[in-house]
Amino acid sequence: MSAAGVALMLGGAGIVLAASPAQAAEVSYRTECIPPPISGLPPVQGTTKVEITAPAEAKVGDEVEVVWKFVEAASKNPDIIDLEKDTVKPTGTLRAAGAQTADIAMEGSRTNPPIPKNSPMKLSDMKGKVKLTKAGEVTLTPDAYNINVSKPMSTDTKCTPKETVKAGATIKVSDGGGTSGGTSGGTSSGGTTSGGTTTSGGGTTSGGPTSGGTSSGGTTSGGGDGGRSDFPGKEVAVTFACKSPGPASINSKVTINAKKNGGSYDLVVKTAKGVMNSPAALPAGALKPSMAVLLGGVDKGTVPVTGPANKDPLEQGKPVDLPDMTGTYKPGASGKSTLSPGTLTIDVTLGGQKIGIPCTVKGSAAVSLELDTAAQPGGASGGDSSGGTTSGTTSGGLAQTGAEDNGALRALALVAGTVILLGGAVFTFTPWRRLRGTR
Repeated sequence: MSAAGVALMLGGAGIVLAASPAQAAEVSYRTECIPPPISGLPPVQGTTKVEITAPAEAKVGDEVEVVWKFVEAASKNPDIIDLEKDTVKPTGTLRAAGAQTADIAMEGSRTNPPIPKNSPMKLSDMKGKVKLTKAGEVTLTPDAYNINVSKPMSTDTKCTPKETVKAGATIKVSDGGGTSGGTSGGTSSGGTTSGGTTTSGGGTTSGGPTSGGTSSGGTTSGGGDGGRSDFPGKEVAVTFACKSPGPASINSKVTINAKKNGGSYDLVVKTAKGVMNSPAALPAGALKPSMAVLLGGVDKGTVPVTGPANKDPLEQGKPVDLPDMTGTYKPGASGKSTLSPGTLTIDVTLGGQKIGIPCTVKGSAAVSLELDTAAQPGGASGGDSSGGTTSGTTSGGLAQTGAEDNGALRALALVAGTVILLGGAVFTFTPWRRLRGTR
């Protein structure tokens, strides 16, 4: 019996199961792959060829391992960027039917050779486990799968069958009169990861230091403004969790300052200087930050603040400063109101298409500023955006982060470059020529 013909499973009780000789069958099916949203590209049609390996026979109670081998992915790596070694990871779903039904989570390792431009994708084998609970024939059929690319940023390409897929393997399950080892639970964990996180800076702060904002004028003494007009906030550290294609998490430092303007307050949200080196060329007006400042204390809701787009082109390798973001806070309640960093978004606009990368605060955001407020007609107090207007010159802004950490903002600059838009759109081929033409 060859090594490939035996499925060896080490059960939770330390028992080794020897199943019958394995059988492998190749199956192909029409596939539609959706590039990551950052690319702005249409779906790609292709053919996926896989080989499913599983034991030919087993007994009720056995937990067996199945292997999904990619014979051919749906398309080549586009003629834009070389994918680095060990940056591509597949995950997917294998469907069991017949004597028992189950979704088997399949997961591959992030191991691949360098994949040059315009060359076939090289994806690692995916593996999963299923515990057999009923006698009879169990068929195994490949279903949807996901390709994650971790560099230059974490992106996902989702692929689904566009036709009925034939079974790739069949297991004949006999009634063994009990279990013969094996672990409980039918699927392996992690099969649906959208991972490939590329955090930098560690992401170790969660909400930053104190929650009071008591230093350097960060709070007003009770009973009103006392004639003051300027209210400097306190710099606080925040960890943001970003959605793909952004990084998994980033660290940011944010300061919220206020200036009294009648019954309202003009807000200025500042971030660190030189938060990153631009890894790609970015045209003027392509990147715009904004943030939803969180209200607390007696007041509720958020205040939108927006920064202007970059005035000058950003050069590859040169430091990038994020602009200050401004907005107006109109109090909706009287008493002590707090202001904290909230959801961050970066808008990148290229070729008439806007792409937003939202990043939400992990845990509780630290308070940067506390104000003694007096309720104003039409003020916040539970609304989504107190004050209702932003004072900046930009329009349609997204939440901004002021990150000091290179990781997230590096990803944002990467996003903006047409070359980097490839990111994880590893299944996109022809449409890239159109993008290069517009650049």
